[in-house]
Parts: sequence; structure tokens; C-alpha cells
Amino acid sequence: MFAIGLAAKKRYRVLCIIPYYVEHDYWHSVAEGINRAAQELRPFNVSVDFLCYHHADRLSYEKACAKLRKEIVDAVLIAPNFREEIISLTSYLEGKKIPYAFVDFNIEDTHALCYIGQDSQTSGYMAAKILMRKYKEGQELILFLNNKKNSPAEIQMQRRLAGFMSFITEEYEELVIHEVVLNKSNQENNQKTLDEFFRLHPKATLGVVFNSRVYQLGEYLRSAGRSMKGLIGYDLLKANVELLKSGDVHYLIGQRPGLQGYCGVKALCDHVVFKKSVEPVKYMPIDIMIKENIDFYFEFV
Repeated sequence: MFAIGLAAKKRYRVLCIIPYYVEHDYWHSVAEGINRAAQELRPFNVSVDFLCYHHADRLSYEKACAKLRKEIVDAVLIAPNFREEIISLTSYLEGKKIPYAFVDFNIEDTHALCYIGQDSQTSGYMAAKILMRKYKEGQELILFLNNKKNSPAEIQMQRRLAGFMSFITEEYEELVIHEVVLNKSNQENNQKTLDEFFRLHPKATLGVVFNSRVYQLGEYLRSAGRSMKGLIGYDLLKANVELLKSGDVHYLIGQRPGLQGYCGVKALCDHVVFKKSVEPVKYMPIDIMIKENIDFYFEFV
């Protein structure tokens, strides 16, 4: 394959549409995995570029999709955000016979070459099963949701919630469940909301956060001198891991974002460059981290 790559005159371009990111966040890890794959594929005349958008910003996503239509590409790796825009974009790519793959979240009724990511509903089900091991009679459960929970950009969170509640309804008919809506960007407002909630509901000591912002809640608990008997969240962000180690967060579910980015680019190139068959779904492991095993965890990409 290496000799073929050197001899071939054709050049290939893969374009990756993912959210803007900062160091140590989820999408930074995805980008690192993409860059690792790009390094390995460079000898085969493959270039990999990024086209970024602001997460959950429909206009930004529309602009990114519009820009892609003006680009000359051989394959596209997509982080889906808004369903209507994705359907429109994928229809365009299919019309141009440009293969595409999804990472992080799957839109099933498209013709993607493959999906690389977690099974969101199963991870939610597992989150409930793990968290409720700490349940004792009389405890109440809190679902920490975000203020954009019904946004089309939050389908993955909605699927995690559905999986979580599937387990709860199977096993805990009489459980008292509360919903607390937190603002993604206004921690001062969150503090007031949480102060009032915990004052009124002292038995609510088990909680789940369905996105990567469990650090918002963990930081509040630490600063307020409060604690929970069980708190579970998603993604191994630096701030989340620190709170896991301190015991303010009890479980984190990882979904190997670096490996998602790496496998996404490799799958597209297997199809386009090397003419290999590609599995339509590659589920990532559902990694359960606690403070006792987090120091031994690493993601190889």
C-alpha cells in the first residue's frame, strides 16, 4: 500500500465538519484523533482539513454546510448538529457521490458510509444502572438538564435521557424524580437555582448530568460545601476528571472522542483510497471511570 501511495498521482482531500474547540475539551480530543489519522495517511497523498462551526448555533452550522458545497473534496467527516441541515447536506453529498461518515451522533435515515460513536441510549441505560447502585430507600433522584434540552442540536442528550429513564421505569416505580434545568453559560444563575432546589429538597442526593458539563455542578457542590451520595456525568474533560478524583463526582462515562475522529477518517480513506469495505456502524466502548481507575486510563489513537 505504501508503494502504491507513492506511485499514485491522484490526491485525496477529506474535510471534517466539527464544532470549534478549546484545549482539553471533547472536540479537541476528536480533532487530535483526526490529526493522528491525517499523519498516517499523508504518504498516500491524503490531506485532511477542518471546517468548524459553533455548537448548537444553527446559523453557524448553516454557514459551514454552505461553505462545504463550494469545496472540492473526496470525502466528508461530519459531526451532526441540526437534523434539517444535515438531511440537506447529505442529500447534496449523495448527489455528488461524495461519501460521508458521522462521528459522535448518528442520523440513521441517511446513507452515511458509517457511524463511529457510542450507542447513546444504551449509555444512558448503563448510567442509570450504575448510579442506582448507590440508592437507598427514601433518596430522591435529580435529572440535571440544560436550558437547550429541547434543541434539535441536543438529540444525543435526549437519547441518553431516554435510555436512563428506561431503566428507572423498569426498576423503580415509586422513585421521586426532579428535573433541574441549568444554563450552559450562566453559572451565577445556576448557583441561585441550585441553592433554592437543595434547600427545598434535602432528600435529593442522587444526580445525573447528560452532557460533558458535570463540572458545573461539581464546582457548585464544592464551593457550597455540599455533597451528593451519587453523581454521574459524561466525558473525561480535565475539569470533570479533577472532580472525579476529589470525590465530588462519583462516575464519569467516557466515549473515546479521539478514537472516534481517528476511525472516522480512516474509514473514509479505506473506502475512497484503498477500496476496502467498511462496517456501517462502529460503536465505541462505554468506559466507566471512578476515582480508583482514572489514573490508569488512556486513550490510544
